[in-house]
Amino acid sequence: MHANGPCKADHNPGRGPTSHPRVQSKLRITFELLAECPQTRARAGLLHTPHGTIETPVFMPVGTQATVKGLTQRDLAGELGVQILLANTYHLFLRPGHELIRRLGGLHTFMSWPNAILTDSGGFQVFSLSGLRKITDEGVVFQSHLDGDLHSFTPESTVDVQLALGSDILMMLDECPEYPVSHEYARTSMERTVRWARQAMAHYRRHATDPSRQALFPIVQGSMFPDLRRACAEALVELEAEGYAIGGLSVGEPRPLSMEMVEAAESILPRSRPRYAMGVGMPAELPEYVARGVDMMDCVLPSRNARNGYLFTSQGRVIIKHARYKDDPAPVDENCRCYTCSGYSRAYLRHLFQSGEILYAVLATRHNLQRYLDIMRQIRQAILSGSFPECLRTFRSASPDAE
Repeated sequence: MHANGPCKADHNPGRGPTSHPRVQSKLRITFELLAECPQTRARAGLLHTPHGTIETPVFMPVGTQATVKGLTQRDLAGELGVQILLANTYHLFLRPGHELIRRLGGLHTFMSWPNAILTDSGGFQVFSLSGLRKITDEGVVFQSHLDGDLHSFTPESTVDVQLALGSDILMMLDECPEYPVSHEYARTSMERTVRWARQAMAHYRRHATDPSRQALFPIVQGSMFPDLRRACAEALVELEAEGYAIGGLSVGEPRPLSMEMVEAAESILPRSRPRYAMGVGMPAELPEYVARGVDMMDCVLPSRNARNGYLFTSQGRVIIKHARYKDDPAPVDENCRCYTCSGYSRAYLRHLFQSGEILYAVLATRHNLQRYLDIMRQIRQAILSGSFPECLRTFRSASPDAE
């Protein structure tokens, strides 16, 4: 798939089948639709926050511990043009601690990040601890992976932690069941998530200093059962939140099943609010989620895979350790405009990787994130220009792997 294909449409909000008037509101969390694709559920919009406006659909790089490994904030906000990062509540709660971050001016000041931040609730990390946690209707008790100390998260306490961090978008505590589970367990888990969401929203509205400057998203759960996904979405819509997330994806399920769960939830969620698919996905999946009405996505894959030697390109995947790249003078991707591809060869990157040099992770992460962000920009431009169906066909016809 080449950068100059059908997905490379002109940025023109005025064209396209469905466009919407612009509104100016930069001091609070608001979402405005600019265009919608009549053949799919894809939309393009603007998510306004006190730390800048985010063009949607958007991919959010993951800065688990207030950093995207290998990159500086200047790299991210400057060359890459990242408008929003994700940080992890669980990890920041354990180290260095949310109260320390509050005393030092909040997460934006602490990590010197000028743009928007979304924090997750920490629930996914806690539930992935398996034997190190216990779930009750009140919340979850878990053992720190750092020192073994016991801690607890409740619907209210995770809101308090995120308020201390000062993120722009906060996530509610939810239960993310493993895959597969029975319908009975999935229902019990989903109903618990709904109760927690009601508690979290009530607590947030009582204790947030200025709720208009932040947004708290509930998370649709229900495992891989469409009826439970719809029931959960219907219950959460009653909270009248500023946005909604779809969780419990990328937990080992087949891709078609993941897409079906998104469709089930999206059919219920309000059109006027952003939808966030959590923890997805591979490059080929990004346009598929957008086609199903998703506005926001995050995933550790571009940075984690980069460090492990997997590079994403417009022609598929490059596994840089392979011997074929030992004397390859070409850039990773001739269609890429990133810093890495403008000055470094595959042969040099392979040498750095084989030598265990830190510079490899820096250059590889820059490239992979550029690839993800370019895909999202191409998709957005295609929606705005009315050519998204053609763009989607191009992605679907491209080979997902080069190796």
